[in-house]
Amino acid sequence: MMARSKMTRSGRRVFVAWMLAWAAGASVALAPDNAPQLRRLLAELPTAGVEAGHEAAATQRFYALRGGVPAWTSTADAQAALAMLVHADDDGLEPADYRLRPLPGAGDGGAGDAARHDIALTGAMLRYITDLHAGRTRGTVRSADPRPAAAFDAAALLEGALALGRLEELRANAAPTLAIYGRLRTALQRHRAMAAGGDTAVTLPAGRPLAAGDDGAGALARRLAELGDLPPSAAEVADGRYSDQVAAAVMAFQRRHGLREDGVAGPATVAALNVPLRQRVRQIALAMERLRWLPPLPLGRLVVVNLPSYRLWAIDRREQGGRPLLDMRVIVGKAAGTPTPVFIGTMRYVEFNPYWNVPRSIAIHELLPRLARDAGYLRRHDMELVGTGAQGTGRADLAALRSGTLRIRQRPGPSNALGPVKFGLPNAMNIYLHGTPARELFDAARRDFSHGCIRVEDPAALAGFVLADPVHWHADAVARAMAPGAVRVVQLQTPVPVVIFYATAVAQDDGTVTFLEDVYGLDRKLGAAWDRARP
Repeated sequence: MMARSKMTRSGRRVFVAWMLAWAAGASVALAPDNAPQLRRLLAELPTAGVEAGHEAAATQRFYALRGGVPAWTSTADAQAALAMLVHADDDGLEPADYRLRPLPGAGDGGAGDAARHDIALTGAMLRYITDLHAGRTRGTVRSADPRPAAAFDAAALLEGALALGRLEELRANAAPTLAIYGRLRTALQRHRAMAAGGDTAVTLPAGRPLAAGDDGAGALARRLAELGDLPPSAAEVADGRYSDQVAAAVMAFQRRHGLREDGVAGPATVAALNVPLRQRVRQIALAMERLRWLPPLPLGRLVVVNLPSYRLWAIDRREQGGRPLLDMRVIVGKAAGTPTPVFIGTMRYVEFNPYWNVPRSIAIHELLPRLARDAGYLRRHDMELVGTGAQGTGRADLAALRSGTLRIRQRPGPSNALGPVKFGLPNAMNIYLHGTPARELFDAARRDFSHGCIRVEDPAALAGFVLADPVHWHADAVARAMAPGAVRVVQLQTPVPVVIFYATAVAQDDGTVTFLEDVYGLDRKLGAAWDRARP
């Protein structure tokens, strides 16, 4: 569970009472003529440390935009702001981060105290909306685009909301606009309510899997009902029997957790069933945090790959409420050694019948030992040496490969490792999307098999989506281009952003939440960063 991530009901009541009492007491003394005290106190804001320096600068900018006039002279505005801070955990944030920190002073209830309270509430609100927009841990997603993203101006956003009397819109204007964020926010609140009911432990009788027709499934049925995969009424009548309805619920649970859908409660399924709901709450909150790291994404076509899901979604944010137009399986980089990096790129071209230029690391560590033992390896795999003076696979050629003078590439064809299509998104890591001849690997539940690039299940459908030209690039035209033949590179008329993302909790349109294995261990690292983010 995230440190301090969820207040108890009594703790929240105390916090609410304290905050609202502060508002009632402080706002009585606030008045527009406190500008001299404000100016003096703003000049004294602590700036030691990066975060304090940023907050001080944002606070000073906020009051500069207001002409030095106090912000919270309205009790209603102050109470509305405090209510947002109290409910920050609705977005997976930590309300305790936004406790007011009045500057030290006389405490005599005079104009100086009023100014201190005004600045304290402003600072808390600026912390809140900055966290809501950019993330509490201030993480980033690497971008292949060298242009810096537009800076977020928390001071201007807060001042605009107050000036227009639209403080109630502030949260929505600061939070990510992607539809999945809103779905996760709803799921977070639902799973918090579920967690309050406790967790039923599931065990395997005699250590053997449970399947349809078995006895001893009472706890299993109750747990499935707690998690929403089985109606509570069905759990009540199960009477310890592993009924067909229980088996169907197990399959639904397995589908939501990236497990093999066999309807059998084996060790892996039971382990997932026994994950405490408070940990699921944490997964949702971490996924929301990562969404806050993303830069603003354009309306229009977008390709998203979620690495723990082993899935790709093609989305047009202008259509169907941002629901996926394509949903396909992918194969990603191996967790041990070659994980696919998290980053944002821009797809600029589609290459039909591509050559595969074997990366130097693969050539050195995997192919060179084979070539030293087997002179016919390149020929049988339709590969060739490229470079000045290439003769075959003699000692001189192997030495040239080792030094980088020669390289290996695989010719287009049915055995080509990239399949019939490569999707180019230029980046320094040389990561791209492509097809594959090894279709059987898509049937695995865990699909981290690649050296880092992403193999897509349906390259024809993805090509049609990114080419976005149904007149010239309809399904038949794509199929003809994919047929064995000459290499053909097609530049996209409109480049398509590609988001390589990492979230172990994904919320669907229907409210279903999929929880996934932390295959690269990134949730563990982010959780540690979260717990030490603020004192």
